[in-house]
Amino acid sequence: MEIVLYVAGIVFMLIGLGLSIGLHEVGHLVPAKLFGVRVGQYMIGFGPRLWSKRIGETEYGFKMLPLGGFISMSGMYPPSKSTGPASGVFRSLIQDARAANDETIAEGAEDRVFYRLPVWKRVIVMLGGPLMNLLLAVVIFTVLVSGIGVQQGTTTIASVNECVVPASSTATECTSADPPSPAAEAGIQPGDVLVSIDGRPVSTFAEATAIVQAAPGETLDMVVRRAGEEKTLSITPIAAERTLTDASGQPVLDDAGDPVVKEVGYVGMGAQMGYVQQPLTAGPQLAAENVSRVASLIVTLPVRLWDVGVSLVTGSERDPNGPLSVVGVGRLAGEVAATDAPVLNRFAILLSLLGSLNVALFVFNLIPLLPLDGGHVVVALWEGVRRVWAKLFRRPPPAPVDATKLVPLTVVVAVLLIGMGALLLVADLFNPVKLLG
Repeated sequence: MEIVLYVAGIVFMLIGLGLSIGLHEVGHLVPAKLFGVRVGQYMIGFGPRLWSKRIGETEYGFKMLPLGGFISMSGMYPPSKSTGPASGVFRSLIQDARAANDETIAEGAEDRVFYRLPVWKRVIVMLGGPLMNLLLAVVIFTVLVSGIGVQQGTTTIASVNECVVPASSTATECTSADPPSPAAEAGIQPGDVLVSIDGRPVSTFAEATAIVQAAPGETLDMVVRRAGEEKTLSITPIAAERTLTDASGQPVLDDAGDPVVKEVGYVGMGAQMGYVQQPLTAGPQLAAENVSRVASLIVTLPVRLWDVGVSLVTGSERDPNGPLSVVGVGRLAGEVAATDAPVLNRFAILLSLLGSLNVALFVFNLIPLLPLDGGHVVVALWEGVRRVWAKLFRRPPPAPVDATKLVPLTVVVAVLLIGMGALLLVADLFNPVKLLG
């Protein structure tokens, strides 16, 4: 059964990746067609064609390697002028790129080419793909935190400590020297549901904890619901050194990574954990936090890749927040699906992985280098700058930017991307990230 669940997790992530790539290309396809550009192909994957069907002027299909996708737009660059035989590797690459570009310009559709679009329309077409991934990430995170919820302490009491022991103590049982806990003295019982404290309604255990911690030595009225009836209890938090925790019950850490211990009000009760639905604004906020995190990773990518290489050679543990290949993401999805946890917990983690994957696709494609979408945006913006400059100085409009001249740089970037992918693939096979320990 564990193997079946492991495979199911991988399949879930592969389907999610396929949908993410497909919608990314839809983000390019729809505005391109709306702006009148002739689109010859819409393909998911690379390599040999597995299946395709022509609808109108566009061929839709799938290829063998599901590692990306593309649409073939007519006239991405201006048509090349007649030149003689190419000499040199780079000149040959440029000429080949121009020839391939010329082949996309169909006879009779010379006016339906990408390079003739206004700059703002070209930017929209190229940003459409990454923005589709960002939108998908927002939807996924919204479903995750507002539909399923975030695991937090609820207002239902799970346990009541009989006594108070120091935060540094390792004792598991009370002794006669230990004072009874305020919660036990007040008569709070497991199963009680907190309604209000000190006249303030509480909807999460974190809200109740904040009120208690801020009132050491003060007697508070605590309203609980027990067996369908509300009871008012009096409770006096004592001042005690406690490890601070966040809303999900995890210890708050300082800059050195150590738990933060502080003298606060304490009553000695614990909450049942459950999924607490968040406002609809929480999904976009979580997506924005992920964008910031991935952008930081991209900025430090060379260092991160070096660390991956070192861990691969030495066998040391990899950074769980470092870059992964598709294989690495699949392995994590399989481990999550096969772990011994409630189904909802596993599904929530899988959704989180898929949302993070879409954020990564969004940020990575915005890198301002060809062949990535960000590179095409830079080319379009550069042409816009040249046109504005010519207009300011009353010069003739400049010729469209011939991006095929950047083919040598594009090849270098492509080789680096392939090398990065190969390194991460090998690392994920032989020294994978252990998310679950």
